[in-house]
Amino acid sequence: MRAVSALHLATHNLATHTTRSWMPQSTKPRVIVTRKLPDPIETRMGELFDTKLNPEDREFTRAELIDAVAEADVLVPTVTDSITSGILAEAGARLKLIANFGAGVDNIDVASALQRGITVTNTPGVLTEDTADMTMALILAVPRRLAEGVRVMRDGRFDGWSPTWMLGHRVSGKRLGILGMGRIGQAVARRAKAFSLQIHYHNRRRVHASIEQELDATYWDSLDQMLARMDIISVNCPHTPGTFHLLSARRLKLLQPHAYVVNTSRGEVIDENALAQMIEAGDIAGAGLDVFEHEPAVNAKLVASDRVILLPHMSSATIEGRIDMGEKVIINIKTFVDGHKPPDRVILDML
Repeated sequence: MRAVSALHLATHNLATHTTRSWMPQSTKPRVIVTRKLPDPIETRMGELFDTKLNPEDREFTRAELIDAVAEADVLVPTVTDSITSGILAEAGARLKLIANFGAGVDNIDVASALQRGITVTNTPGVLTEDTADMTMALILAVPRRLAEGVRVMRDGRFDGWSPTWMLGHRVSGKRLGILGMGRIGQAVARRAKAFSLQIHYHNRRRVHASIEQELDATYWDSLDQMLARMDIISVNCPHTPGTFHLLSARRLKLLQPHAYVVNTSRGEVIDENALAQMIEAGDIAGAGLDVFEHEPAVNAKLVASDRVILLPHMSSATIEGRIDMGEKVIINIKTFVDGHKPPDRVILDML
């Protein structure tokens, strides 16, 4: 109930500061939601808007997405919906806002949307801590062979302790290379520092000196040079045209044989086939992956490997986080409907 009460207050405050609106005050905007959202969020959306929900939580087909953009004033898609320029070409004149339920917007052709006068918003910030928690869990779990140990116990193969059995690698003192030092990358660094990892990072722009000092973080202008010297790589950058296969086959070959790769960002950042082949060949020690290049499909070599921990895209999957995401979606819609600029507008310079 706390989340709903806070949301009532936030939307009330926004409504009382309205100066102009893009539609008559007596008309509720038609909002189409493509997936099942937390119950408190759907309830509040139903109170505020003319809302069409997806109670079956079934992924929309292309035809259904086309129907949705033709009918809606506001579309609320998720990462599973590919809002392409072709789909946007079918949008009706009334579609003015795409309020994405998610921090990333790689599922939306933002440039095409903006060219058509459609505002795009997302939900940044609310999933930072949850994603960083899961990233740190994988950083700890992969070198220490936790998933393999669980399988041993479940299969009844534990015959007693041995000095040389199930040996993993110590995490303390190892070099962690963070690829992408935004909110999540910094949150990962704070956790990693507490486990006595050495923090290194590569980012499109160097972070402020005060952040580097707080995290004891070393900046690498050259991604290639950083990769060649790290024990663990954590991928925390968004998927954009510029980061597609940023960890290419060539760059993966720069990693040392004892290195591990952890990815809780987007699967497309890594050449998944190359990664799988190198792990199978022993050229990389292992990986912890929560995202995949061709979700929900996963490379069979990764599935078969004992040196890989695979998760079903669950780094942000907390009840609190998903409710916070929904609250941001509602505030973005309500602000826009009331004639203001939404707080989480996506602009091309951000991508």
